[in-house]
Amino acid sequence: MNSKSPVSSTPILRSTLIWSGGVAIVVAAAAGVIGFLVDGPHGLWSGLLGVLLAVVFLGITAASILIANRWYGDPLYVQLFFAIVLGGWLLKLGIFFVVMVVLSGQPWISPMVFFLSIIAGVLLSLVVDAIVVVRMRIPVVSDVSLPTEVPEDRAPGAEEPRN
Repeated sequence: MNSKSPVSSTPILRSTLIWSGGVAIVVAAAAGVIGFLVDGPHGLWSGLLGVLLAVVFLGITAASILIANRWYGDPLYVQLFFAIVLGGWLLKLGIFFVVMVVLSGQPWISPMVFFLSIIAGVLLSLVVDAIVVVRMRIPVVSDVSLPTEVPEDRAPGAEEPRN
């Protein structure tokens, strides 16, 4: 199987997922320590859970696009792509509502630590996304094949080149 994907977003999304995983570990450690210093064990768990949710939500989007890119070239690619990505968004929305309902009345959640750790996770993930996109060497027009010869460059009356 060809390891190089014809879709230009695939290497960017793979790099983003790999780098986001590493940054998530650092952010989770920081959120856990800061949460513990602010509110003891409740803050620790709130910080860790907030970062985990941010990483899962952002990872679902990238993973759904990577999965959808596997159908590139299929006649139904556009429909499959949007169905899979929309399904990922609906999955995130469902997970969000379930998690918020379950966590809303829990005495062990420190709301401010939880909220700020989600924000920190999202912001650092966006920074990782920006760095990956800036550092990737992807041409501006990557999914287009250009002609090898300009028809106007041939002399009038010259015969066609043989292949």
